[in-house]
Amino acid sequence: MKVDFYHLTVTPLDRALPQIAEKVLASGGRLLIVSGSEAQRGTLDRLLWTYAPESFLPHAQAGAGDDAAQPVLIAATPDPANAARNIALVDGVWRDAALGFDRAFHFFDEDRIVEARAAWRALGDHAEVERRYWKQSDSGRWEQAA
Repeated sequence: MKVDFYHLTVTPLDRALPQIAEKVLASGGRLLIVSGSEAQRGTLDRLLWTYAPESFLPHAQAGAGDDAAQPVLIAATPDPANAARNIALVDGVWRDAALGFDRAFHFFDEDRIVEARAAWRALGDHAEVERRYWKQSDSGRWEQAA
């Protein structure tokens, strides 16, 4: 199981998340995006339709239709109603339920750095977890730091 920690310093979530979602879908996977914030879920719902003029990511919010048919599902809880094996935790809050997926993307900013460090340390005790920490260079390029 892989856990990728993405420390948002230059590129905001609204630019980083669509890139990850596109890669997951291009590989044939499905993605569950989790946020405890209803406002953030609504913002992400709009974003995934409009983030690039030439494309969009097919998705829905949980409970808005046929959840099982959605390649990308935005939800309040880490329950993969769309059978996703990839999860993106986008509100800066680590959830141990993410360990039930094949891959987790944990996005956090400076406001959640303390919690992210605690999650990083706690996951070090799990032999089955491969952790990677991604930080951004001054130009916004993602670089693996750990």
